[in-house]
Amino acid sequence: MTDLTKIPVTVITGFLGSGKTTLIRHLMANPQGKRLAVLVNEFGTVGVDGEILKSCADESCPAENILELSNGCICCTVADDFIPTLERLMAMPRKPDHILIETSGLALPKPLLKAFDWPAIRSRITVDGVIALADAEAVAAGRFAPDEAAVQAQREADDSLDHETPLSEVFEDQIACADVVLLTKADLVDQAALDAARAAIEAEAPRPLPILPVTEGAVDPRVILGLGAAAEDDLDARPSHHDGADDHEHEDFDTVVIDLPEIDSPATLVTAIERLAREQNILRVKGYVAVAGKPMRLLVQAVGARVRHQYDRPWGSQPRISQLVVIAEHDDIDAGAIRAVLTDSVPA
Repeated sequence: MTDLTKIPVTVITGFLGSGKTTLIRHLMANPQGKRLAVLVNEFGTVGVDGEILKSCADESCPAENILELSNGCICCTVADDFIPTLERLMAMPRKPDHILIETSGLALPKPLLKAFDWPAIRSRITVDGVIALADAEAVAAGRFAPDEAAVQAQREADDSLDHETPLSEVFEDQIACADVVLLTKADLVDQAALDAARAAIEAEAPRPLPILPVTEGAVDPRVILGLGAAAEDDLDARPSHHDGADDHEHEDFDTVVIDLPEIDSPATLVTAIERLAREQNILRVKGYVAVAGKPMRLLVQAVGARVRHQYDRPWGSQPRISQLVVIAEHDDIDAGAIRAVLTDSVPA
């Protein structure tokens, strides 16, 4: 049972581009009378997700309650970054009623849950629940839930496949730690694909979990907030590939930040990002771009070859500097090649 004297925290985890920021925006717009605070853990140096959320700030979640942790994976910077940030929230004149934590797509949730056992915060904060987001289209395609018989056949044929890919392990750890799984972008797939995605997640989950399809983050907050899971006391029921390890590394992933001049055509940039996904296995691209003749900045977010862009707000007094963060597995990062493809989209 949840200790009502503690402030509840909801950890929102999920693979790159699964819709975590969109979900938090929905929760901010529907606070159920609660004063919220949000911690965003960026992977890379450009705080895109934090900027998006701050643009949605209001009285229920003021801008000062939206904090970014950008010095590395949240589960690797507990003492230096995470705990002090929580203490900063707790020291505010008006404490939040509920804290939302958006982890990076590469974060493992279980080490983060262990951090809530730290004496400095254990008596004041509890993990209300872990919400894992999974892209319905990707899961239905079997990218993170391969057929066990097929995987076994591949292992027998090739010794190099004794271990699953890092992305699979991240995905499986997120599902194993969850109290609720949201199948996002459900509008992009049919019922058969939703059923396939649900079956794939059920096969990975260590225990029965609610699995709910959602579109644009629209889920009743009462379904995912107020779970009372006290997850920090329930770690044994949340197995991880990294159980028994004192720490972990994220050397399997890398980022490169690309600076661009003003562009003339967003469509040409989209084509370049799609090319990166095809030719260089790029996982994620996000950032802001200045478009010639446009007073508003262009927000660009891509998951693989799926690219979304929109003008989000005027540049105002902010320098019109275009920067994109590109994330890929370590072996696929070639900064020079990435820069060449993106700068080809900009006229000389």
